[in-house]
Amino acid sequence: MTDQPPGVEAWKEYTTAFDRVQSVGTTVSEPRPASYIADEAHVAENTARDHLERLVDLSVLLKTERNDGTLYSPDPLHVRIRTVRDLLEEHDRDGLIDLKIELQSRIEDWETDYSVDSPDELRSRAAETDTASRTRELKRTAGDWELARYRLSVLEDAIEYYETYTSDFRASA
Repeated sequence: MTDQPPGVEAWKEYTTAFDRVQSVGTTVSEPRPASYIADEAHVAENTARDHLERLVDLSVLLKTERNDGTLYSPDPLHVRIRTVRDLLEEHDRDGLIDLKIELQSRIEDWETDYSVDSPDELRSRAAETDTASRTRELKRTAGDWELARYRLSVLEDAIEYYETYTSDFRASA
């Protein structure tokens, strides 16, 4: 019996070490060292370093040198472009506009419900609350609002350049 969580053996059996390193490296929420990514990807640290360097060369990850070592994190430009691509694969122009409406409505509701114009204002209010549950709620909502604003900006890119991103260039060749 192994000490590994369920599914790890199957993950190792059905995916390559590179794919596991990429999966971990592109989903970390903060810059992490190769040792962390190696542990999470269930690969040797040297293997992780080789794959991480390749992902940096491919502009999938960013590499940051600090006094305490080298850290890796997702490249925000790669993440944004990947998100636009996923949206275009899953939705037509009207579907993208519908998603935009949903996000705009959610943001407008937060502005109305909390009488603030931004997540920063909501965080300021969270710093002044009297209860942990209210502070937690305001902080969580501010985070959700920031994510919604980011997703809205990505959607606007997808909508604005819809024709460019979805045109079939092979037809004109």
